[in-house]
Amino acid sequence: MNRDDTPQLIGNSRQMVELRAEIARVAASGAKVLLTGESGVGKELVARAIHRQSLRASGPFVAMNCAGLPETLLESELFGHVKGSFTGAYRDKAGKLELGDRGTVLMDELGEMTLRMQGLLLRFLETGELQKVGSDRATARVNVRVIAATNRDLRRLIAEGTFREDLFYRLNVIHLIVPPLRERPDDIPALLEHFFSKLHRANGDRATSLDSEATAALVKYPWPGNVRELQNVVERIALKVNGTMATLEDLPAEVRRNGGVSLRPKLERRRTVADDLYKRLRQERESFWTAVYPLYMQREITREHVRDIVRKGLEEARGNYRIVAKLFNLQPDEYKKFLNFLRKHDCQLPFKEYRQ
Repeated sequence: MNRDDTPQLIGNSRQMVELRAEIARVAASGAKVLLTGESGVGKELVARAIHRQSLRASGPFVAMNCAGLPETLLESELFGHVKGSFTGAYRDKAGKLELGDRGTVLMDELGEMTLRMQGLLLRFLETGELQKVGSDRATARVNVRVIAATNRDLRRLIAEGTFREDLFYRLNVIHLIVPPLRERPDDIPALLEHFFSKLHRANGDRATSLDSEATAALVKYPWPGNVRELQNVVERIALKVNGTMATLEDLPAEVRRNGGVSLRPKLERRRTVADDLYKRLRQERESFWTAVYPLYMQREITREHVRDIVRKGLEEARGNYRIVAKLFNLQPDEYKKFLNFLRKHDCQLPFKEYRQ
């Protein structure tokens, strides 16, 4: 794996070690993949890493952003068009799916597709046949591996009626969650070194470095824009100090403001998957076995999500697992089954620290 091309995968935090292992496993499987994660975490670079380690590595990798395009233009970009099909169609044009034949096609921001486009994509996934805009029949059959990516909650879109459930299950064969940078601060020093070294090699200037206070501030900052934001900040620092050592005063104002640093992550944490699932358990009275267990077993949520849910339960139950089981709407005879599940999957937390 080329480190220059995949900075989002640099680091030895537990999350990155697990993600790299998952990429290797997924690449070998050849199955469709759904990538989810916040904007800027590097979903496209994860998709490229999957492609490079797969049996399709010698084939093309084609990326397509589904957001920001009118439906008719998106259809043409994906499926291609024939000459004369609309004003400006002076010749036949191959779409992204045809260009990706025997390779991989990344469909980024999939949650922005209209329902009609979702139906066209579903038909393609089922048949492999392409029908270009302006043609009255399928004109080609292609063999591509589709990787879909989104920062939207597709299950919520399904509930709202704006995303097709059948398309979701067609794409969600393997689900990888790319973690945000604030959840893996141990990786930030390695990323800083990578970006500064890359700038040094590209520009030929003296290498820029950071003193300990500046490094600590960058590690503490929650990075709402994730690795993309970190890279931009590094470039701004390098331009400002021009190959010398940067101090705290050389950092952008938003990083230096401790008040902003402390408030921003709290806003982000209020909207986590664990929060939504805990709400379903407590307010909507769903059982742990129907709200949480299936998502974990299908790899749609991680072990950390389950731990967060258990942590919330222990805080409310003051460290009593029997009360947690009741809060999670379990029957009395399911208590041992619940504990066995937590132990087996390393989700059981020490209860004593929650006792009051």
